[in-house]
Amino acid sequence: MRALPGAVRPQISLAYLLARTTDTIADTEAVDLPSRLQALAGLRERILGREAAPLALARWREGAALPAERVLLERCADSLKLLQAMPGDDRRLVQRVLDIIISGQELDLKRFSPASASQIIALQNAEELEDYTYRVAGCVGEFWTELCGAHLWPGAKWNAELAARGVRFGKGLQMVNILRDLPSDLRKGRCYIPANSLKAAGLVPADLVLSKNEARFRPVYDGLLALAGGHLAAGWEYTCMLPRGQFRLRLACAWPVLIGARTLERLRRENMLDAARRIKVSRPEVRSLILRSVLLYPFRRSWEAQFGKEIQLLPTAICSKK
Repeated sequence: MRALPGAVRPQISLAYLLARTTDTIADTEAVDLPSRLQALAGLRERILGREAAPLALARWREGAALPAERVLLERCADSLKLLQAMPGDDRRLVQRVLDIIISGQELDLKRFSPASASQIIALQNAEELEDYTYRVAGCVGEFWTELCGAHLWPGAKWNAELAARGVRFGKGLQMVNILRDLPSDLRKGRCYIPANSLKAAGLVPADLVLSKNEARFRPVYDGLLALAGGHLAAGWEYTCMLPRGQFRLRLACAWPVLIGARTLERLRRENMLDAARRIKVSRPEVRSLILRSVLLYPFRRSWEAQFGKEIQLLPTAICSKK
């Protein structure tokens, strides 16, 4: 957020804070499911400006896992005031993306409502996976593109092309989360790996709890890694298509793509079913990626080649010469 240009930083930051607020409500397992769904519906009405009644979030503050989440819930009314004070076009963009995100959170809660460690529920097919990743992340690419286009390059002819890649950008980042968090999600009874893909490999969701099944699951997993890698490649093309003068915006897009690509490489090499080992990129590595991206920026070809050096699942993305 700090890297974003000042013209779009407040709007994107506020959308992020409100999305984190709804996510905190959805994930607070100390509160029963009907109450979480009711709270999400109530917050959506406030966000869309259709309701002004105060929100009762005390139960969520008490059940929040992190101190920062408690502060976020305590300041929810302030976030809503900032949203209502936002200029009309920007406010409508924020409202639209949050409406879609909340729909994905609600769908997720309903789909997995009976799930538990002993009763694992999976998505049924690739279409459900695509729908979920669009609702909770792909829609952010559309929002980001339309907002930045309106403020940073008004009138450009290639916003629609950017938006299409932006959707894949968001989906790719969500796919990284899904593939990385597979062991912990399974132990909550949630499986985002499509059931029909598992069935074709002679597996059921419960088989993924056992790390010994890694070899049988690997072809399915590698296919999903390739899908995620393809989405991230589109995200890198998106980044390289941005006007070169938008230095801050390009960096803000490049960092999550590069971190995601390195995470996929780690997942490709290790046992993804091992719950004892959470695969992630370390903070020193993140700082190194950030520093390298800044130092290479004056050198166009070297900067654009960064993605290809991070990921070997797919050929190096060819960045558009915009």
